[in-house]
Amino acid sequence: MGTLLSLVIPALIPTLADTIRGVVSRFTGGSGAQPVNVAETIQLIDAETKKMQALAELDKPTGAISPWVADLRASCRYIIAILVVINAVATVYVPNLDPNYVDLSINLAGSVWSFLFGERMYLGISRGRK
Repeated sequence: MGTLLSLVIPALIPTLADTIRGVVSRFTGGSGAQPVNVAETIQLIDAETKKMQALAELDKPTGAISPWVADLRASCRYIIAILVVINAVATVYVPNLDPNYVDLSINLAGSVWSFLFGERMYLGISRGRK
C-alpha cells in the first residue's frame, strides 16, 4: 500500500496545484500574467525564445567531439531510464529478493515513468479541458 501511495501522490501533485490555481483564478477573476497588447506579446515570445536558446547553449558540447559520443551523450538519460524500468520489472520476478529492494526499484521506475510520460500526459489532459 505504501509503495502505491508513493507512486500516486507525486503524480497527482501537478494536477492538485493546477486545480488550486484554477480555483484561485476563478475567485479573483484573474487569468494570471497575460500580455495586454501585441507589443507585450512579442516581448514575451522573444523572452521565451532567448530562454530556450540559453538552455540549448548550456546543453551543447564544447569543442569537436565524435558524432557517436554526441549521440550517446544526448541519449544517456533515456538509456538509464530504460535500464531502471527493466530492473524494476526483473526484480518482481526474481524469487527470494529483499522486498525493500523490490519497493525501491518500483519507486525508481515510477519516477522514470513520470519523467518519460508524465508531463506529456498531463499536458494532454490539461489541453483537453479547455
